[in-house]
Amino acid sequence: MAIWLVADSAAAEIAIVLNSGEGTVSVVDMGARKERSRIPIGKEPHHLMATPDDKHLIVANAVSNNLVFLDPATGQVVKRIEKISDPYQIGYSPDRKYFVSASLRLNQTDIYEAETFNLLKRIPTPKAPSHIAFNAASSLTFITLQHTDQVAAIDLATQQIRWTIKVGPVPAGIWMTPDDRHLLVGLTGADGVEVIDWRKPAVVARIITGKGAHNFLAMGDKRHVLVTNRVENSVAIVDQQSLKVVEKFPVPGGPDCMELTRDGRELWVTSRWKRQLTVVDMASKKIVAQIPVGRSPHGVYFRGHAPRQ
Repeated sequence: MAIWLVADSAAAEIAIVLNSGEGTVSVVDMGARKERSRIPIGKEPHHLMATPDDKHLIVANAVSNNLVFLDPATGQVVKRIEKISDPYQIGYSPDRKYFVSASLRLNQTDIYEAETFNLLKRIPTPKAPSHIAFNAASSLTFITLQHTDQVAAIDLATQQIRWTIKVGPVPAGIWMTPDDRHLLVGLTGADGVEVIDWRKPAVVARIITGKGAHNFLAMGDKRHVLVTNRVENSVAIVDQQSLKVVEKFPVPGGPDCMELTRDGRELWVTSRWKRQLTVVDMASKKIVAQIPVGRSPHGVYFRGHAPRQ
């Protein structure tokens, strides 16, 4: 497929999609519901996140061993930081002191100083450290270990593993509830979400959401969270107070990462196996658009998103 440049004059809101299977970023015109450009970015871009000041969007290129900073308004590359070892999933601690990178391929978790990206500690975390969460105090980061069916807690001050706990098969996405009480863990090898009281630590419940529970996104009301069920081809809405599913609706093609518009009207979901971005009307729970993008679309972001809790 041809690659073309982003028009500097364009004012429409864009969605940025990582095509992890081909090493590109799709820039999608949200109003026209059409891919505007496709830009080479690096090898295996899987996840992305905004910087704390929201000025840049960071793309983690796992196999290229670097971070690429994009202008979130245009999708254009601003700068690169090299020698970030296998950044599969990334995250800033809530106090913005630490930057954490889970290296799935290399079985390690790296703790960096957030301002300078100087490496503080490389921590062996076998096998397949995948997704990241933090407690509100920024004292702990939690990492899912996909190949050993565990969650590890790492003390950020000492950069030592404080505990590990056994969970269900193939833990992937991990999410801290807004009350800082429970961790929710998507079990991609099962049919739901494990609930962990991280202070004990202990598994205290399992929420049946659907086969291949994988990733999370807040709905912005500090109560409900969305869960993609990649095998079942559905998205569930979980009440984080009752720890129950309140609604579920179909999304095709192996739904993975999500972004919700600020007004809550539309959910944009990467359909990992369909080379498309699926748009769901949240009032009717019906699909209103399917936008072709690159191979194995994974992370998705746009500036006009709902609050992160």
